[in-house]
Amino acid sequence: MNKRQFLQAGAAAIAALALGPARADGVDPGAVARHYAVLVQAGYDDTLASALALQAAVQAFAAAPAAPALATAREAWRAAREVYGQTEAFRFYGGPIDDGQGPEGRLNAWPLDEAYIDSVRGKPGAGLVNQPKLAITKATLARLNERGGEENISTGWHAIEFMLWGQDFDDAGPGDRSPDDFVDGRAPNADRRRRYLLTVSELLVDDLRRLSAAWAPGVRNYRARFERGGVESVRKMIVGIGSLSRGELAGERMEVALNTQDQEDEHSCFSDNTHRDIVANALGIENVWLGRYARRDGSVLQGASLRELVAARDAALAERVTRQVAASVAAARAIQAPFDREIVGAKDAPGRQRVQKTIDSVVQQSRDFVDAATALGIRRLTLAQP
Repeated sequence: MNKRQFLQAGAAAIAALALGPARADGVDPGAVARHYAVLVQAGYDDTLASALALQAAVQAFAAAPAAPALATAREAWRAAREVYGQTEAFRFYGGPIDDGQGPEGRLNAWPLDEAYIDSVRGKPGAGLVNQPKLAITKATLARLNERGGEENISTGWHAIEFMLWGQDFDDAGPGDRSPDDFVDGRAPNADRRRRYLLTVSELLVDDLRRLSAAWAPGVRNYRARFERGGVESVRKMIVGIGSLSRGELAGERMEVALNTQDQEDEHSCFSDNTHRDIVANALGIENVWLGRYARRDGSVLQGASLRELVAARDAALAERVTRQVAASVAAARAIQAPFDREIVGAKDAPGRQRVQKTIDSVVQQSRDFVDAATALGIRRLTLAQP
C-alpha cells in the first residue's frame, strides 16, 4: 500500500485511543484475541503454502517456457491471491505486515507502472529487465521498489502478475503475454525476464515466511504480545477490519476506479482478477468478525469472536453487524468479470450499480464496526502510523 492509500485509509478510520471496560458478560476479550491469533497464523501459513506452489509453477515455466506451463503459473497466482486477499483484514494497526519494517509495500503495492519493470507497447527498451548492467537480485528489487515514485513497483503480487500476463489490451479478458517473451532468441533479454520472474517470486515467499513466523505459536514474537493484549488487541482487530472496509476496499479499490472508469485504477488489472480480490477482502473481514476461517485444505477454524463479544453487550447490534457483513460479501460476489468493464458507462449501467452497491454496503459496515466498538467501551479508534 502506497503513501496516498495509507493516508486515505487513515482519514476514514476515526482518531486516537480510549478504552472502556475490558470484559463483556460471559465473553473474555483475551479469548477473542487468542483465537484471532490462530486465524492469522492459519491465514499466513495458507498464503505461504500457496505462494510456494506459485513459486514451483514459476520455476517449471522458467525452466521450459511454453503455453501450458504459463497457464499453470497463472492459475497458481490466482489461487494464491484467493488466500492472501483474506489476510488483508490483519492490517492497519501496526502489526508485523505494516509496522515500520513490515513487508506490505513489497507484497501488494499498486497501481504499477509496467514500464518500470519491462518493455511495454511503444517502449521496447523500457524497464529493469532491459537494463543489462543492473543485477537482478532480491536485494536490488527490494531496494528499487517504489524508488522515485509510488507507481515504480518492482516486487510483489502485481509485479509477478504483470510478468505472467503482460499488459491488458483486451476489453473482454486479461493480458495475454506470449511465453516467447521468456525464450532465448525469440525476445530480447529473455534470460533476464526469466531471472526477474524467479527472483520476485522468491522474494514474495521470503516476506510471507516472515509474516508466518511473526504469528507462530509458542515463541517470543508478535503473536505472544498480541495474545496478552486483551481489549487493546480487540481494538486492533476492529481497527483492522474497519480500515480495510472504508479506506481501502470501498475507497481505494472501488470508488477510485468507479470515478475514473480507468483500467489502470483496478487492483489486479493484468489478470482481470480484481473482482476476486474484492470478494477475498470482504471474506477476510467476515472471517475476523465471525472468528471463522475455511482453510486451504477444507478444514474450518471456529472460535471466540468479535460477534460473540458484542452480542454479550448488545445482541441486536451484533446481529445487525453480522447481516451487514454478509450483505457485503454477497454484493462483492455479484460483481462480474472483468472489473474494468463493470466500472464504465453511465451511472445506471448494471455493472456500475453492482460496484456501487458493494461500496455502499462496505461503507455501512464500517460505521457498524464503530457502533460495535462503542458497545465494548472502545470510544475512539485510530489507524496506527507505521
